[in-house]
Amino acid sequence: MKHKDDVQYGTVNKLNEIKPFWNGVLHLIFVIYSLCCIVPLILIIGISFTDEKTITIHGYNFIPRVFSLEAYKWVVKTGEAIFRAYGISIFVTVVGTLLSLAIISMFSYVISRKDFRHRNKFAFIVFFTMIFNGGLVPWYMVYVNVLHMNNTIFALIIPPLANAWYVMIMRTFYQTNVPDSLIESAKIDGAGEFRTFVQIVLPLAKAGLATVGLFQCLTYWNDWYLPLMFIDDSKLFNLQYLLYKTLAAIQYLSQAANLPQGSQALANLPSETARMAMCTLAIGPIIVAYPFFQKYFVKGLTVGAVKG
Repeated sequence: MKHKDDVQYGTVNKLNEIKPFWNGVLHLIFVIYSLCCIVPLILIIGISFTDEKTITIHGYNFIPRVFSLEAYKWVVKTGEAIFRAYGISIFVTVVGTLLSLAIISMFSYVISRKDFRHRNKFAFIVFFTMIFNGGLVPWYMVYVNVLHMNNTIFALIIPPLANAWYVMIMRTFYQTNVPDSLIESAKIDGAGEFRTFVQIVLPLAKAGLATVGLFQCLTYWNDWYLPLMFIDDSKLFNLQYLLYKTLAAIQYLSQAANLPQGSQALANLPSETARMAMCTLAIGPIIVAYPFFQKYFVKGLTVGAVKG
């Protein structure tokens, strides 16, 4: 006679079972979706290494008909702005991600502890912002008129530091992966709250931290909106905003090709390949970050995202 738990386990497995046909359909959908993401990237890289005249004659190709580095040489010739923007982006991404992880991990740990008396109040403070916010104008006025962060590096770091959704993911991750008995054992052994958090809780939350860290890393690296809102000093432009400004300048020169000064500037400008070279340079370093987070990413996202 089968045990009741075995019957329930078999029923759950049967419900989760995917038939071979639908399994193949799902695989096909994900293959198509992956190609939709990868193919444009390969095309952009191919165009960036193509001669400008070849593109004018033959159009876009995945494999360059005439290999050329003129676009990258032009980008480098734009001066130290591109290297400074790279430095700003790397600094903001590294510092912002570390600070964000510190704040999110500590805040979510506090509200995950059942013995913390004010956990509901703190949870309400952060989750309230998921539903309501002050709007764009008050947000801008607080940073500019109250905190005076415009034209400072802090304007690129401070606004995305805390994210309510990531706090929810980490709180659920703590609740499902860190047993209360483990924390009580640490207390009995004489460990304080901070030591318990750093030496016992954080090592068990690597997957969640890696997942949130990757999301925040992408947020900081791809951000061009904060420089648009708060930065006027060109020395503080990050890479994405510099890319935006450069593409706008190329677009302006292309539209002004009928003017004498416009045609002269456009004649020396590899417009199409330069755009693709800037895009290729912008995605370069962030791709390196993926292998470091990949092994934790699926576990951190699935465990932390369940209803808690």
